Amino acid sequence: MFRRICFVLLLIIIAAAGALHAQDQKPLFHVINLDGIITAPSAKYVAESLEEAQRARAAGMIILLDTPGGLDTAMRDIAKSILNAPLPVIVYVYPSGARAASAGVIIAQAAHIAAMAPGTNIGAAHPVAIGIGGSAEMDKTMSRKVENDAAAYARSIAKTRGRSEEWVEKAVRKSESITADEALKLKVIDVVVPDIQTLLTAIDQKEVTVAGSKRKLSTANAVLDTKKIGTRQGILSAISNPNIAYLLLLIGLAGLYFEFSTPGAILPGVIGGISLLLAFVGMSALPVSYTGVLLILFSMILFIAEIKIMSHGMLAVGGVISLALGSFFLFDTPEPALRISLQVLIPAVLVASAFFIVIIWLAVKAQLRKHYSGKESMIEGQGEAATAIDGEGKVFFQGEYWTAGSDQFIPQGAKVRIKKVDGLKLMVEEIKERK
Repeated sequence: MFRRICFVLLLIIIAAAGALHAQDQKPLFHVINLDGIITAPSAKYVAESLEEAQRARAAGMIILLDTPGGLDTAMRDIAKSILNAPLPVIVYVYPSGARAASAGVIIAQAAHIAAMAPGTNIGAAHPVAIGIGGSAEMDKTMSRKVENDAAAYARSIAKTRGRSEEWVEKAVRKSESITADEALKLKVIDVVVPDIQTLLTAIDQKEVTVAGSKRKLSTANAVLDTKKIGTRQGILSAISNPNIAYLLLLIGLAGLYFEFSTPGAILPGVIGGISLLLAFVGMSALPVSYTGVLLILFSMILFIAEIKIMSHGMLAVGGVISLALGSFFLFDTPEPALRISLQVLIPAVLVASAFFIVIIWLAVKAQLRKHYSGKESMIEGQGEAATAIDGEGKVFFQGEYWTAGSDQFIPQGAKVRIKKVDGLKLMVEEIKERK
């Protein structure tokens, strides 16, 4: 009897160990979010995430995508990382209301599994001329070259993944955009599902090609490890947003302007310097127009000149106009995702202009107000002739006797007004009493 009980307990222990081992063997999928504008930091984030998933021996990686588009170079880097990934990559346009526009189309097509949530859309991948110092305007020949290159690139990726080459070409050439259901019908994507768990169930045992070899996905009961973007990568992604980069630029210029107009304040200069450096880092990944940058810098010169030169506000007005034009031209691209939002631009220009004008007004007011120390404070001061002044004499002023001179004779005891201070000698005139 004792042996039977021990045998049953042994079977229970073995079964429990097997269950625990099976649980440990559940497939692991890393999950990352790729939302907002596609820039160089975004591409680096995807590449590093794939490397981390490979080190963790994950069964695959899920990219939750929601983007209005972005830089062509960054998009190609992400597509390259996915196409050459050593593990399956699932791009899921999620949640409802999200989109895979412009660069997002190519990223979705590069995935081993492309999925969308209901209420999402994909498309509008027509290329635009973007690049540091580049021009948003292209001649017809160059436009055709860029368009043909983008169309061929999109078709090659769609063909590699067995998806609709015809539609991706329309998305590039005609900026066509479709819903999730239409994308599924046209074989642009593989599945439409409402959430990640349903996605894992829908794609279980699907066959994909990874690194040149066929592989079946095992997603049933998969364990999800949602990865948060690192602090460094998060900062780089944030400052690469054109709105944030622009605001950092204005804060930096305002801080340095305040430091130069009020030497010794220190804090504004420190904040301004840090903000400018962050702005330059962010703008290095964006299609910046040198014309816009120069106009903004010229506006700063005009604001500073207003303090030094009494132009009755003309230089300040020129500064406001230059700042507004520079802000509009700062990012040289017709791509809406890479331009400053009007909801940010207009208030920022108004606030910045008001700041500079107030500082100018305070500086001019300080220059014009009456002096309370030094020889400047003595001008127009009133005293009394201690002696008769015939060319030269003595005056009593603020409890002291001073040598004074005048072009006219001034009798002793007469009230005098100081017109000029020449060293230790005062030039005065008699105050005539009105009769």
